[in-house]
Amino acid sequence: MRNLAVTLTAVLSAGFTISACAQEVVIIGHSGPLSGPQAVTGKDNENGLRLALEEINKTGLIVGGKKVTFKLASEDDQADPRVGVQIAQKLVDSGVVAVLGPYNSGVAIPASRVYNNANVPLLPVASNPALTQQGYKNIFRIGASDSLLGGTMAEFAAKTLKAKTAAIIDDRSAYGQGIAEEFAKVAKANGINIVGQEFTNSSAMDFLSILTTIKGKNPDVIFLGGYAAQGAPLARQMVQRGLKAKLLGGDGICSPDMGRVAGDAASIVYCAQGGTSLDKSAEGREFLTKYKKTYNADAQVYAVSYYDGLKLLADAMTKAGTTTDKAKITAQLAKENYKGVAGTYAFDAVGELKGAPTTVYTIKNSQPVPYAQ
Repeated sequence: MRNLAVTLTAVLSAGFTISACAQEVVIIGHSGPLSGPQAVTGKDNENGLRLALEEINKTGLIVGGKKVTFKLASEDDQADPRVGVQIAQKLVDSGVVAVLGPYNSGVAIPASRVYNNANVPLLPVASNPALTQQGYKNIFRIGASDSLLGGTMAEFAAKTLKAKTAAIIDDRSAYGQGIAEEFAKVAKANGINIVGQEFTNSSAMDFLSILTTIKGKNPDVIFLGGYAAQGAPLARQMVQRGLKAKLLGGDGICSPDMGRVAGDAASIVYCAQGGTSLDKSAEGREFLTKYKKTYNADAQVYAVSYYDGLKLLADAMTKAGTTTDKAKITAQLAKENYKGVAGTYAFDAVGELKGAPTTVYTIKNSQPVPYAQ
C-alpha cells in the first residue's frame, strides 16, 4: 500500500508540474524598415512592440485557459515593396498569428494581399487610404490616414498660418503621394493656390535645384510628402537658400530624428501626427519615461502605436478565446473598443480607426512639441 501511495503521489505531482508549466507560444510578426534611411523609425516601432511584448509575457496572458507567451518575429522590409512582399510570405510561412506593420504604405499595400490570402490580421500604421479600400477584412489601421493628416495640415496652413499660396514636393512613394494629394485637395478647398508641384524620391538629399524653382514662385508654405530623411536636409537647404516659406508635412517628418538632423532649421517645420500629445496624460508620460529608461532614447512617432497595437491584439485574443483561430481574432478586432495609451482603438467597416485624432506639432530642442497659438 505504501508503494502504491508513493506512486500515486509521484504521478499526481508530475501531472501538476506538467499542467503548471504548460504554455502556448504565439508568434507575432513585425515588418518594418530596420536598415537604410528610415532605420531609426523602424527600430523605434519595433522597440514599442517589444516593450509591450515583454510586459505581457511578464504579467502573464491567459487565453482559453492556457498561459500564452508571445514571441516576436521581426523582419527588415527595407521600405521596399518587393522585399516587403517576400517578408510577408516568410512571416506567413513561419506561422505568425498576426502582424504589426508594415510602416510604409508602399510596402503595406502589396504585402497586404499576402496576409489577406493567409487570413492573417494586419495592424499597420501605413497611412495611404488605398490600403483599407481593397475590400480586405483583415486590416485594422492603428494610426490616422493620409486624408486626416494631409487635411489637418492644409487647414492649419489656411486658418492658422493664413497661407495663400503653397508649393508641394512629393517623393512619389505611396505615402508621399497619398498625403500630398490630400493636402492639395483640402488646401484648394480652403482657398490656397498651389503654385508648384515638384517631385523627388525617397533617397534624395539634395533639393537645391527644386528649391531654386520654388523660390521664384515665393510660396507661403511648402508641403513635403515624404519622410524625415528628406525633410531634415530640405529644411536646412530652405534656410540656406533664404526661402521665407514654412515647411509642412505629415507624421513622416514629425519625429525627434527630424529635429536632431535639421538642427536650427527645424524651427520652420510644422507637422501632424495621429493621436493626442502623450505628455498630456499620465499614461502617456508613463510610457515616455518607460521607453526612455528601457532604450536610453526618446520615443519617436509610432512606438506607442505599436505598443498599443500588441496590447489591443492580446485583448482581442482573450475575448475571442483563441490564439490560433485567425478568423475569430479578426472578427473580435472588428468589434474592439480598446483604451490604449495613445487613445481608444475602434474600427469602422473597412478597418479605419474611428475618430482618429490628429495633433499639429512644431520642433523645439529636437523634439516635436504640440503647437500652441
